[in-house]
Amino acid sequence: MDCSDTRLGRSEERQTRSPRTCSTASAGSWFPTLLAAVLLGPIVGCGSNNDNGMAGAFFLDRNKDLTSLSRVALVELDNTSAYPRISEEITHALYLEIQKQQIFGLTLVQRDDPAWKSLQENFDTLQAMRQLVVLRETLRSNGLLLGTITQYQPYPHMVIGLRLKLLDLTDGQLIWASEQIWDSTDRNIQRRIKRYHRSQLRSGNAPLNEELAIVSSLNFCKFVAYEVAATLQPPSER
Repeated sequence: MDCSDTRLGRSEERQTRSPRTCSTASAGSWFPTLLAAVLLGPIVGCGSNNDNGMAGAFFLDRNKDLTSLSRVALVELDNTSAYPRISEEITHALYLEIQKQQIFGLTLVQRDDPAWKSLQENFDTLQAMRQLVVLRETLRSNGLLLGTITQYQPYPHMVIGLRLKLLDLTDGQLIWASEQIWDSTDRNIQRRIKRYHRSQLRSGNAPLNEELAIVSSLNFCKFVAYEVAATLQPPSER
C-alpha cells in the first residue's frame, strides 16, 4: 500500500516522526513501532478513498488480514466528555456495527470488569507492552480495540469525537486506527447521514428519519458507529 500521501493528525507529530509505511513490521521491530504509536497518539491518513467520507481519518494496514484475528476484545470507551453515560451507548453501537462487518468475533470488556481499569491505566506503559501473551490469555482474544470519546455534545447540536486503535496481540502491531469529530451542523456530515439513511432502506432495516439522526444521540451514535466500522474493510471489499 502506497502511503506517500500519509497525513498525520497534528503538526507536532510531523516534526517528531519520520515517514512510515503501512507494511508489516519484522519480528525484531514491532515493539518500538507499537510503543511509539501508542505514546505519540493517533495515526491517521493511510485510508484510501471510500464512499462514507472517512478518507484521511483512519489508518488501515492492508498487509494484515483482519480475519486472522478471529476474536477481538472491544474495551468500553474511555470518556473525557462531561457525559459519562454516553460511553456505554457509543460502545454498544460500535459492537453491533462491527459485528455486521463479519470480519472477526467480538468480546466486550465493560467498565465494571476489573480488566477495564487495568487496561486503561497500564496499557501505555512498557511493562504492559511486554505482556501480550498474558493479555491474549486473559481476554481470550487475538486483538484489542480500545479508544476514547474525545468530545460529546448533545446540544445545541450533536457532536461526537472518537479516537480508536486496533492492536494485534499476536505481534503487538497497530493495524487500524481512526480519529474524527462528527458535527451534525457540518454539511458534509449531513450528506453522509442521507447516504446512511438510504443504506438502511436498502438493507431492509427500519427507515431512519434523517432529522432524527441529527437530534437523537442514539441514532447519531448508530450513524457514527456505521462509518467507523466501514473503515475496517478495504474499499474493494465493501
